Amino acid sequence: MRRLADALGVTPMALYKHVANRDELLDQMVDWLAAQITAVSAEAGWKRALRQRILSARALVDEHPWAQRAIETRSTAGVAVLAHMDTLMAIMFDGGLSADLVHHAMHALSTRMWGFTRDVLPTPTLPEDPDRRAAAMAGFAQQYPAIVRMAMSASHAGAECDSDAEFRFALDILLDAIERLHESGWTSAALAP
Repeated sequence: MRRLADALGVTPMALYKHVANRDELLDQMVDWLAAQITAVSAEAGWKRALRQRILSARALVDEHPWAQRAIETRSTAGVAVLAHMDTLMAIMFDGGLSADLVHHAMHALSTRMWGFTRDVLPTPTLPEDPDRRAAAMAGFAQQYPAIVRMAMSASHAGAECDSDAEFRFALDILLDAIERLHESGWTSAALAP
């Protein structure tokens, strides 16, 4: 709060006239962000509308480096956050999905509904020195052969992953699966042991 007050050229106490504490400020920031997500038309179908809305959220989160961490640390949904969730669910309901499937779809979409996801943990950085690098790779190959195989033979081997492409890939898998379950008349009874 002190750094924010300094950046705004006011005293920290001046901030407390507007928000009770840091958490309330972050709640309001997340709510502001959620209110900026682009409205979409469901005329093209629920799957396309849901995808467009989620990709709109992704574009916003990408514009605001603070957003992902702020969203992940909120303990209560604000008005605009609830409206975003309600809109996502309404898109699916309007597409004919059952309440049962919408419930599970929202869990599956999880942080993706905000335009981000928790990726796998990054692998260790290899040493710059060629000899040490080769030794490290040999050790990795012995200990983690599947990781090295994927890293060395995937189509983008040696290149940085395209996080937007990876996000869209996973989102499309989820949406395709949700669509398939909807079309098959799926219910949560299928989850019973």
